Parts: sequence; structure tokens; C-alpha cells
Amino acid sequence: MPSNVILKHQRALGGAMGIIVLGFALTYHFFPRLLHVSPIREPRRSMSIGAVAPANGLPSVHVPAVSEINAGPPLTLAPTAVIVARGHKAASLPEQLSKDTPAVQALLARATKALRAGRLVGGDDSAAALFAQALVQKPDSRLAAQGLFDVRARLVAEIDQDIAVGDADAANELLDELRTLPNATAEVAHLEASLATLAKVRPMLAKAAGLLQQGKADQPSGASALDLYREVQKLDPQNAVAEQGIFQVQRAVLDRALAAVAQNDFAAADRVLVEADAIRPGSQQMQDVRKRVEDMREQRANGVLSQAHLALDAGNVAMAAKLAAQARTISPNLVGLADFEEQLTNARLYASYKPGQVFSDRYVDLPGKTPAMVVIPTGSFDMGAGDSGRNDAELPQHEVNISKGFAMAQSAITVAQFREFVRASGYTPDSVKLGGASVYDERRGAMRDDSSARWQDDYAGHPAAGNLPVVNVSWNDAEAYASWLSQRTGKVYRLPSEAEFEYALRGGTTTRYWWGEGSPQRLVENMTGAGDRSVSGRSWSHAFRGYHDGYWGPAPVMRFAANPFGLYDIDGNVSEWVQDCWHESYIRAPDDGSAWVNPGCSARVVRGGSWGSSPEQVRSAYRQGAISDVRSGRVGFRVVREL
Repeated sequence: MPSNVILKHQRALGGAMGIIVLGFALTYHFFPRLLHVSPIREPRRSMSIGAVAPANGLPSVHVPAVSEINAGPPLTLAPTAVIVARGHKAASLPEQLSKDTPAVQALLARATKALRAGRLVGGDDSAAALFAQALVQKPDSRLAAQGLFDVRARLVAEIDQDIAVGDADAANELLDELRTLPNATAEVAHLEASLATLAKVRPMLAKAAGLLQQGKADQPSGASALDLYREVQKLDPQNAVAEQGIFQVQRAVLDRALAAVAQNDFAAADRVLVEADAIRPGSQQMQDVRKRVEDMREQRANGVLSQAHLALDAGNVAMAAKLAAQARTISPNLVGLADFEEQLTNARLYASYKPGQVFSDRYVDLPGKTPAMVVIPTGSFDMGAGDSGRNDAELPQHEVNISKGFAMAQSAITVAQFREFVRASGYTPDSVKLGGASVYDERRGAMRDDSSARWQDDYAGHPAAGNLPVVNVSWNDAEAYASWLSQRTGKVYRLPSEAEFEYALRGGTTTRYWWGEGSPQRLVENMTGAGDRSVSGRSWSHAFRGYHDGYWGPAPVMRFAANPFGLYDIDGNVSEWVQDCWHESYIRAPDDGSAWVNPGCSARVVRGGSWGSSPEQVRSAYRQGAISDVRSGRVGFRVVREL
């Protein structure tokens, strides 16, 4: 058996453990927060928005609201415990518990239980009555005083909630209960004012709801649901019903935007979206609908652009342009639209080629293809020389607009290319038909007539290599070659107009020569250079200083630099026939780039410098005339293809 000492120790330990358990139980029952146990939250009510103003100068408590059906975005009501917790900071609970008598502690326990159960007022067993009894028994009980504040705060929150949803009867019923509580004067006055405001806005809200159902969401101006909701907000800025009503108004306006999109009226949709954004700027539903409209806009625009591509592929440029304009109206920043419009421009101006592009047409009825052609861009330039021009034939200087693209042969027509024409067509060139040409005489250092010279010969009357530019050909021969190319390809080939030639020669420049104002600093053309020498050692009496190209007479085509438009030998090697008749000046000359032709004219224009031209004759503006059957070792030609 245990000794008496051991029994005494066991009884003392058991008593201590009992006291500890009892203390823990009381703490858990009356002060659960000390053990991190949350009190039971009140079930959420319908909706509230506003501020609760506790007594004793405590900060107001904002109480959001829960959504009603079709009322708009949900709002959340804070639990009463949160409201109470924000209203005060509790003192040390063990300290307060030690100061209350058991009777008071029992009342406080019952009051706390009633508060948790939502029995705030209305009977002897309500939280308000029990906390009041505790105060009667112990007037300085801080827990009882705080409990009454919690009851009052919760009542204020519920009344404010009823006012927010427009339940004036429920609010008045609770307000009567609030009036029975001590220190509630300020809250009662505030809520009475809110009820008075509710009495004013309730009929306005009812009327606004009716207008919304009638489709008068934002129109007519001054008599719409939106106007009434705005008036309510002026009277009651925190009115949740008005806020949700405005949400519904915006929804109705956004529906109009979607209806306009369904009719492919994107301009109207844009106008309506602006109106909707003014109602509730930046709202989520506004962003969602705008994104939906943009997606539909892009989808529709891509569909129209696809149709435009099909029209362009079919060669219907007018329809393609119309569809592209529709796509731009629908979606100005549509991906791929700018590229298509460039294609459209090229199709309209360059038959789907691009400026600077080089191509050749194949013959349709026999093997072979045309000379390489380069696409010349559209534009305008000042044709001729200015007032300082040395030749009256270059005046008056005038603006010419090249509004339609064309392609020009990259180089002068070669002996081999002309030979192909003669063999295939059976054409007899003027050098054969009329006999001879003007060729260079090395012994005399000048040009002379040679009745035996033919188009197969070079500038000196000797057999020519196939890659040399063909010379000793007349304007008639050049015209015949261009007509033959048209027959072989089904395209329009011709000699360039004088305006087209000068425009292409300049290549967008305005200087004396396409490379600059004076002697070139690099190899650019086959011209009269001060460093050039003939077979017998002759030199030029008037030449470009410091220039030496290594040739006396024509060089094989495309041996030198291309000008800015990609044309070779355009102002050197050989001068070239153009389509125009010769005129002594530019008075009454066309300004659209077309050829100036008079029926029956016998003299034609020759443009561009040659291997034997002086610097003055190489100027971009220089021009000269010659009888159309003239053949010379300094003159050849190139062709143009219309696009």
C-alpha cells in the first residue's frame, strides 16, 4: 500500500491538474480567440454597401454586399466578428475574467452565446439584455460594455444592409430595436437619414428598372434608365441597386455593339463602344466585349482580304482594290493588309511586278525569250535643261509625270539578239536594203560613209561580236524589232518615248549626269575619257578629264555600272533611237510621258551619249535629231515593254 506521504502528493497533483483543466475549459468557452478558435460566423445576408460608424469615435467599418439576381458583380458582406474586431482592441482577457464575479461571468457566457446565435435584441435572453444585466451587476465590466458595442455594431450593419437592398420595413423594425440600446444616438441619426434617402430613391429605382425593361437603357437622353440611376447616385452615392442598374445599362449598350458587328457594321459598333465605355469606363464586361468585337473584326477582315487575294490572282484589280478597301475599313491595322496593298499597287502600276525587278518574256510560238527587262518605277521629273541650258532644243524645262510603270531593256539590243530577229522574221535591215552606214575611220579619226557596212559590223565596219550593241541600224529597223517582239510574246513592245528615256536615264537624279556634276571618279559608262587611246594612239580632243574606260568604240554590253534604276550603258556605249518625232523645242510637248509623234514625220530623236560623244553631249538633258533611215556606228537602240 502507498504511504501517507505518497497519497498526499497524489491528491495535490490531482487537484492542480483539475484546476488547470477547469481554467482551460473556461478560457475555451468564454475566450476562444486566445486558443485561435474562430467564433461561428453569421450567415451572409443579401447585399449591403456603406459605412458603420461605431460610437466612442471608433473608425467606420465598410461593409460590402452580396449580389442579387441580375444585379451585377457580387459584393461581399464582412462577418460580424470582423466588424466587431475592427471596432476595438480587447484588453487582456485573463485580467478581465479575474475581475468579474461568477454571476457576471455566467451572464457574459450566455450573452456571448446569444450574440453568436444572432439573438441580438428583443427578449430577456437576447445578447443586448444579457450584456445589460451584466453591466447592472458590474458597471465597470469592460467585457459587458464591449458586448453591447458588438450588438450595436451588428445591428447597424444589418440595418444598413436592409437599406442598401431597399427593404425599408426590415430596416425600420431593426432601427426600433437599435433605439433601445445605450449610446446609439449617432447611429440612429445616421440610419434615419439613410432611410429618408431610401424613401426618395425607391420610386426612382423602380421607374429606372421599368425603363430598362422597355429598352430605354441610355436613350432618350434625359428620360432613360441611365439618367435615373445617375440621379439616384447623386442622392445616395453608395446605393448598390443603382450601381448594378448602371451595370445592366452598360450591358444593354454593349449588346447593341454586338448586334452591329453581326450586321458587319463595325463603324457603328465602334461608336456604340465609345458610348458604353463612357457609362462605366474600363469595366471588365467592357473589356470582354471590346476583345470579342476585335476578334470578330479581325476574322471578318481576314475573310474579305482572302477574297481580295482571289480577285487579284484572277486579274480583277478593280475588285481586289474594292475588297482591300473594305478590309481596311473593318480593321485598319490588319496583319498582311499593307503587303497586299503593295501588291495591289504593283498590279495596278506594274502588272504585279515590282520596281527594279528584272524579267524576260518567253516567246509563245517558237523557242527563245526577250532581252532582260527591268521595271522602272513611276514618278515625276523636270525634263530638259534649266535657263542655263546651252541648247534651245532642251527648253522650256517642264515637269513630266510618269503615272504608269513600264519595263525597259537593261542594255542596248545586241548583235546576237538582232540577228535572231532577222533570221526568224526574214526582215531586211536598211543597211542592206539602202546600202551601207556611217562608220569610224581610224586613219582620219572621224566618221565616214561606207556602202559596204552592215548591221552585222561594228563601229568601224568590221564583223561584230554577238555581245556588242548592234549599230548601223535605222529607226525603221529598231521599230521593226520591237514589233516582232510584240508578235512573239503577245505583249506590247515598242521604242521608249523621249520622256521615258530621259526619266530612266536620270534614275531619279537632278544633276548634270546621272553620276554627278562632272568627270566620274569611278567607271560608270563607256565614254570619251582623256586617258582613252585608239589603235593608232589617237586621243579625244574634248573628253572627261582623268577618265579612262579602256575602250575606243563600243564595249560589250553591261561591262560598266548600272544607273540608279538598274540600267546599263544608258548614257554611254551607243546613243539610242526613241519613238518621238524631232521638234526644235519642248513647246507644247506632252507632260504625261507619252511620245510626241506627228503623222508622216521623217526625223526622229536620238538620246543618250555614245563612245564618241563629248561631255556636253552626254548630259542627261541633251537631245539630237536624225532622219529615220540614218545608220551610224554610234547609234543603236533598246526597247520598252508596257505593263
